[in-house]
Amino acid sequence: MTFDVHQLDVFVLVGAVVTLAAILAVRVSAGAGLPSLLIYLLIGVLLGESGPFAIAFDDAQLAHALGFGALAIILAEGGLTTEWRQMRSSIRLGLSLATLGVAVSVAVVAVGTHYLLGLPWELAILLGAICSPTDAAAVFSVLRALPLPKRLTGALEAESGLNDAPTVVLVGIISTGAVGTSGVVEVGGIIVFELVVGGLLGVAIGVAGAWIMRRAALPSSGLYPLAVMCLAFTAYGVAAAVHASGFAAIYVAALILGNSELPHRVATRSFAEGVAWLAQIGLFVMLGLLLSPSRIDGHTVVQALVTGLVLTIVARPLSVLASSIVQPMALRELGFISWAGLRGAVPIVLATIPLAEGVDGADELFDIVFVMVVIYTLLTGPTLPWVAERLHVARRNEPRGLDVEVAPLDRVAADLLQVTIAPTSKMHGVEVGELRLPPGCSVSLVIRSGTVLVPERRTVLRAGDDLLVVTPRKQREATEDRLRQVSQNGRLAQWLGDPSRPDRD
Repeated sequence: MTFDVHQLDVFVLVGAVVTLAAILAVRVSAGAGLPSLLIYLLIGVLLGESGPFAIAFDDAQLAHALGFGALAIILAEGGLTTEWRQMRSSIRLGLSLATLGVAVSVAVVAVGTHYLLGLPWELAILLGAICSPTDAAAVFSVLRALPLPKRLTGALEAESGLNDAPTVVLVGIISTGAVGTSGVVEVGGIIVFELVVGGLLGVAIGVAGAWIMRRAALPSSGLYPLAVMCLAFTAYGVAAAVHASGFAAIYVAALILGNSELPHRVATRSFAEGVAWLAQIGLFVMLGLLLSPSRIDGHTVVQALVTGLVLTIVARPLSVLASSIVQPMALRELGFISWAGLRGAVPIVLATIPLAEGVDGADELFDIVFVMVVIYTLLTGPTLPWVAERLHVARRNEPRGLDVEVAPLDRVAADLLQVTIAPTSKMHGVEVGELRLPPGCSVSLVIRSGTVLVPERRTVLRAGDDLLVVTPRKQREATEDRLRQVSQNGRLAQWLGDPSRPDRD
């Protein structure tokens, strides 16, 4: 089949219209508190064989390959936009969730679906492995909009960035029939090898890449984001070439690059976010196209509901509890982590592996996973803010840090904090000079009832004010901590060692 200019014109028109509609749908999904994947999946279903456009797409191998490529882009963006200082306090729990937690979840879901749904052991274990990993795109997009302690968001982001590797290995081994010749110890060894070697390669390429980018004098600022993304994908390709985890490598490399003082750092992050959104849109629409709604019946829905109940009510809490051995937390925090195990594209993409390998029952498995993801995303996504409030893990009056690019960025490294003074904040009535911010930091603007004020030291802050605070990047954490102290305790808050301030983690 040839692809001529006329077909290109049609492809460009349809692709542009669908992508624009998907981008505008982000506003709708954000307002409803839903991950945007649901709208994108719906667009794919409407474009598919049962929709008005009747686009036929049933190439599981192509879907598998494109899905892995899109996941790599999403993980790269996640690493580039994740702050290490936010993650480091909970990296042990994140790693435990991505390894021990996945193992516990796979076992519980496999046993539950085998006995409750009567699935053969091979399909039951496959279903457990497919459903156990959390989705990076869903976690990054939903949790970053919630005012949560760093230790919770850090653990969940680390888990979603690293748990793809062991499940990809497990699903691949089972789907290809290699599990019959590989024992549990051997499978475990393969998973450990892939994670460790992939992570080490990610560290090496990330550190080397940051060194190169700091010394490269590229002729255009637009080349820096491209170079950073290429470095991240180099980590993926090198790891895949030595049969290690490309997903672990690209996430770790991007995490190091994103937290290094690189030229045009903000532009790089913005570029990565845009590419990741495009990857999400294409991925979810493609997965929606792959679904055959005619196969979905009441039996499939029941199977999806049972699988989701086992996963959400039994497997996820047990896996979180077991993983917390390495880093104990309060039960309310573990409860939120359990509820926040968002599934999205990752399980559906993993379900394309047995489809591509021609495993018996793979179609049924794909349908179960697809329906389960839709139902439980509708359940968990919108309720996360409510659950955070009920479990008392949400933080109020959290200053939201926004990076600002100041040319030349390779010489000036500064951040802009946008701080909203809530009605309950004790910052009300405090003068700007009484904030006693770290050296080099200043309140540049106060926005009050739509009026922009240039503050002086004696300017009195009021509830409802929005502050723009400029801080050197190295002082950002200290600046945020100081603002939290004043918000919590007023102008007399101590500079250091305030026992009543919110936990920094």
